[in-house]
Amino acid sequence: MSSSDIFIGETIGTAVLILLGGGVCAAVTLKRSKAQNAGWLAITFGWGFAVLTGAYLAGGVSGAHLNPAVTIGLAIEGGTKWSDVPLYLGSQLFGAMIGAVLVWLTYYGQFRAHLTDPEIVGTQPGEEAMVDQASAPKAGPVLGIFSTGPEIRHAVQNLATEIIATVVLVLAILTQGLNNDGNGLGTLGAMVTALVVVGIGLSLGGPTGYAINPVRDLGPRIVHALLPLPNKGGSDWGYAWIPVVGPLVGGAIAGGLYNVAFA
Repeated sequence: MSSSDIFIGETIGTAVLILLGGGVCAAVTLKRSKAQNAGWLAITFGWGFAVLTGAYLAGGVSGAHLNPAVTIGLAIEGGTKWSDVPLYLGSQLFGAMIGAVLVWLTYYGQFRAHLTDPEIVGTQPGEEAMVDQASAPKAGPVLGIFSTGPEIRHAVQNLATEIIATVVLVLAILTQGLNNDGNGLGTLGAMVTALVVVGIGLSLGGPTGYAINPVRDLGPRIVHALLPLPNKGGSDWGYAWIPVVGPLVGGAIAGGLYNVAFA
C-alpha cells in the first residue's frame, strides 16, 4: 500500500476510534449528558464498538493498525515493513488528536456545564477557579475522558498491567491469520478484535483503564493540555509514560511470541 493509503487510513480510522471511545467516556462522565453514570459496562462496550468502527473504515485502506503496539507487533512478525512504521505511528497520533478534539466539540456544552459546576470544581456559581497549572492536581476532573489513569498509583504494577493487556490484544490480532488458508479473517477480524478489546476491558481494565494503545492515551492527553477548558486541572504528565511504554513493550513481546510459538 502507498504512503498516502497509510496516512489516510490510519488518520481517519484512529480519529473515529478516539471519537467514539472518548465519546463514551464523555457520555458517562459529564453532567447534562443523557448517559451520565452509565458505568463500566457502557465504557467497555463503547470502546469495543469504537475499535470495530475504526478498523472497518480503515481495514481496506491501511490495514487498520490504529495502534503503535499493533504496528510494532506486525513489524516484528514480518507483516509490516519497518520503513513504514514511522508513517503509521505519526498518522495514528495525528488521528488520535483529531478524534479528541471532535469529542470536545461534540460535548462542548456538557464540558462547560461540568467544569463550572460548584460540586465539581468547588467554586461559586458563575465564578471560574483560578487554576495554577504548576500546582494543579495530577489528574483534572475531565482527564479521564481523554486519557487513562491508575486506581492505585504503583509504577511497576501499572506498567505490568499495560504490558500484559497489550500482549493479549496484539497476540489475538496476529493469530487471526492462522486459519486453514493461511489468510487473515478480513472484515470479520475487526469484529474479533473488537470483542477482544471488550474482554480486555472487562477483565484487565480495572487497574489502569486499559490504554493498550500509546496514541489512544498520548494524543488525547496532549489535546487536554491544549484545549481551553475552564478549571480543567492537570494532565498528569508524571504518569503519561506508562500507557506509552507499556503497550509498546507489550506489542513487541507479542510479536516475538508469535514468531516463536506460531510462525
